[in-house]
Amino acid sequence: GINAEYGGEDGVTLSLNDLKTKFEQHTVTVSIQCAGNRRADMLQHKPVRGMNWGGAAISNAVWSGPRLCDVLKHYGWSEEKYPEAKHVWVDGLDFGPDGTPYGASILIEKAMDPRQDVILALTMNGETLPRDHGYPVRLVAPGVVGARNVKWVGNMTISHEESHSHWQRRDYKGFNPSIDWHNVDFDNKTAVSIQNQPINSMVCDPLNGETVTVLPGNKIPLRGYAYSGAGAKVIRVDVTLDGGETWHTADLIQDEESPLNRTWSWSIWKIEVPLPEGVNPGDEVKVTCCAVDANYNRQPERVRNIWNLRGCLSNAWHTITVKLK
Repeated sequence: GINAEYGGEDGVTLSLNDLKTKFEQHTVTVSIQCAGNRRADMLQHKPVRGMNWGGAAISNAVWSGPRLCDVLKHYGWSEEKYPEAKHVWVDGLDFGPDGTPYGASILIEKAMDPRQDVILALTMNGETLPRDHGYPVRLVAPGVVGARNVKWVGNMTISHEESHSHWQRRDYKGFNPSIDWHNVDFDNKTAVSIQNQPINSMVCDPLNGETVTVLPGNKIPLRGYAYSGAGAKVIRVDVTLDGGETWHTADLIQDEESPLNRTWSWSIWKIEVPLPEGVNPGDEVKVTCCAVDANYNRQPERVRNIWNLRGCLSNAWHTITVKLK
């Protein structure tokens, strides 16, 4: 079962059967992205600590389970009763070398707003949640960084402060590019724990270095994804083959009915983009994509201005080089 408590008060134990039978099951399509997605781009600029992720540390799935707010309300918790509460801690059943569980926290306003679609997921893509994805219960907090979407949920605590977990307070934070391991201060008030993530995109097809056949009309086909945190819908993906002198807008494959501020899944983009004048089969060309979300946030041009020691939040323009034939 899952233990749930509020700041020292006696808690309750929730069984898997309770979560399946006592609550309406809510289904939501959500992309979950690692804080270190595209870290490899930062590593090319300057060394960072962390797995050398390319652009595949993100996935999209259909999740189902009871809303967290419904579960908490059912057991008597309310913001009116506990106005000082600010965070929901979630601990997994997996433990680190120091014996403490993996843990994280999300903001109370995220957890308690039914429009934010936070669920205790029991199924994934219509099937029982796989073990690798958190069976039997996973927190799915749409629009929030993957590190807070805790797997194998075992305990939840409502608190006036954020989780004391190492991964909440000593990791997954952003710093300015001049901060490195010799002068980092994880307690600095400017180093807030990552929750929502910035607009991002990537060219997925073709891959960097591949050969592309030029289509009639002197065009090349391109495909990729774009995603923004906090539910901000992707409204545009622009592509350039000449370093930003000329931009072309791609077609988006997305849920056209989802609200501009409540879109939790990625968008797939595709385009057949004309080659710049003077570029012909046999040449190499640089392909760059840049996405824009519903808040008109746009990806920064260069990695050097957003580099940080952990390689998180890597969302500069994505560029590859392809050969033409």
